[in-house]
Amino acid sequence: MAIAGCAVSIVVALKVHAVTSGPLAELAKKNATVSAELVIAADPRTKGDLVFVEARLIAVDRLKLDAPVLVFARGDTWRTLLPSHHVKVSGRLGVAEPGELLAAVFMARGDPIVLAAPSTPHGLAGAIRAGLREASSVLAPAERGLLPGLVVGDTTDLSEDVKADFKTAGLSHLTAVSGANLAIIGGAVLLIARAVGFTLVWRAVLVVVAMVAFAFVARFSPSVLRALVMGTVAALALGAGRQKDGVSALSVAALLLLLFNPGLAREYGFALSVAATAGIILLAPYWRDRMATRMPLWCAEAIAVPAAAQVAVTPILVLMSGEIGLVAIPANLLAGPAVAPATIVGFVAAITAPISMDLAQLVTRPAGLAVGWIILVADRAADVPAATIGWPGGLLGVALLVPTGIALWHRGARRVGLAVAGGVLVATLVAGPVVSGWPPSGWLMVMCDVGQGDAIVLSAGDGKGVVVDTGPEPDLVDACLDRLNVDAVPLLVLTHPHADHTGGLTGVLRDRRVGAVVVSPKRVVSPELAARRIPEWVVTPGTTWRFGDLVLTVIAPAPDAPSKGAGEGSVLNNASVVLHAKWPGTSALLAGDLETEAESALVRTLPQADILKVPHHGSARQDPAFLAAARSRLALISVGVGNDYGHPADSTLATLTMLGTRIHRTDVQGDLAVVTREGTLAVVARGP
Repeated sequence: MAIAGCAVSIVVALKVHAVTSGPLAELAKKNATVSAELVIAADPRTKGDLVFVEARLIAVDRLKLDAPVLVFARGDTWRTLLPSHHVKVSGRLGVAEPGELLAAVFMARGDPIVLAAPSTPHGLAGAIRAGLREASSVLAPAERGLLPGLVVGDTTDLSEDVKADFKTAGLSHLTAVSGANLAIIGGAVLLIARAVGFTLVWRAVLVVVAMVAFAFVARFSPSVLRALVMGTVAALALGAGRQKDGVSALSVAALLLLLFNPGLAREYGFALSVAATAGIILLAPYWRDRMATRMPLWCAEAIAVPAAAQVAVTPILVLMSGEIGLVAIPANLLAGPAVAPATIVGFVAAITAPISMDLAQLVTRPAGLAVGWIILVADRAADVPAATIGWPGGLLGVALLVPTGIALWHRGARRVGLAVAGGVLVATLVAGPVVSGWPPSGWLMVMCDVGQGDAIVLSAGDGKGVVVDTGPEPDLVDACLDRLNVDAVPLLVLTHPHADHTGGLTGVLRDRRVGAVVVSPKRVVSPELAARRIPEWVVTPGTTWRFGDLVLTVIAPAPDAPSKGAGEGSVLNNASVVLHAKWPGTSALLAGDLETEAESALVRTLPQADILKVPHHGSARQDPAFLAAARSRLALISVGVGNDYGHPADSTLATLTMLGTRIHRTDVQGDLAVVTREGTLAVVARGP
């Protein structure tokens, strides 16, 4: 154990040193504009009109390098690139997120110039993936999106509704290539080889070749490599009935994968894969044999495998989300019989597509029936009342599973208790040190997740916080302040009188001392503030307050500023109180709901800020010059999940990305805390 830990530590240290030192790191700190040559490392991912591409940067101008980067780009050409494509493009470098094993991020400008086509194997794999998508076009929309995801992990066309149902039903693992997919392909090849009469050695060779070929089409990303190694270990160990050898092999596989890519240690997916595989190796054979005395062997195995995997991953799922899925095991039992035929028939269609699309589409139809059944199971399971139940998140929730493990330590359930207790131990000792509590120590600013609205808290000392806007609902902002242990608000700022910024006022006032309230010149006097004798101030630009290390300055608006805007709502937005918050070493610009007219008027006098509270929830009415003038490294967007306004707008996200600004959103990440660690600015997300 000590040797393995030392080995991984050495590899991590070397990789961290490689990506954080050297000429590329210096260029990234300067946000240098360069001409770069890239070798694409993974299939592009898209969000709206943005494209994200993992790549190796091999040259900057005339400087030869070999460093991992994440490319942000726009344009259809980027979407068509395949792994091993060699391209040239100009753009701007930026510093990667702390903790990521990336040398830099690269904001590409324009379409890439292709210098070399992808390698023959990658080109063939790309043709097979594209062929499966085209062959699936004869299916209904939901099935059309799921089949490529089920077969080769291609979720390009998978709808958000189906993703949500799969998550609730505990079936999300089916949309990513896993050990189950590889075991299905390997098992099918093994049956064919056995029927033909191949010797045991040749059967093993063919199974390995088939799994490698399948994994190649699904891409050799770290997750696929993990699935390849661990799926093979689990299948062989379970089939051979040699659980002890399986545990040893799993341990070696996990160590080798961490040595190959230390970044896996930060991924929940890696922990889930290891835990699920361990559960299948340790628990499934025992449960299968016990149940086989009362039911057919195939039935016992069908129940034992998903149940063992689910029990083993439960501590990690609790650590991640604070939920326990009650429908996951029955949903997997019902969906399981359709997975193998869908995977096998879908893969046959995929390799047939480059030869004959008509034949591939014909083959796809029966696979569509199997996929349709899986979608039906997910839909029905997601609709079950209490499909998931709340459970304390983080380490507390994991710790509360210990009594469950002890209670199960009885007679035939001892292995269940051992699995739960082991999972708790791993989650506590391994994951615990890298999972921060809430709020993170030394937080400077927190953007509360209050849905479609704004509520920001600036640390003003022990138990004190300056609050900027209150969100739409009292309970939401009250809960956020409780989580931050804020019981005194020396200053409350209501940037403008819209309900999504002032509706939660009573939540801030609940059992808290409030000193004074700053309001917009377009204010609406609050009877509640008057009843509590809390003064309302209209302040002028340049007004400054100091709260410990925090210096807060008003930037806009002037009380006599002319009203501008595309309508009444825009006029109120443009009258938002704009604040500049400064701490030793960093600063933030809180821009309310400004729109283009007010933003344009501020461009020339706007102070620089490391953090930008993106105006108006990231709406499309942004002046790019304003966003650029802030010169911010971090952009925080307060926005509600599935809002009807289209916030944040793709155009705003694209502009921020092209400026090299890292974007964080409450609808995706929940409460957002800004912290500094050893001089490095970072955002810690509480989780949605």
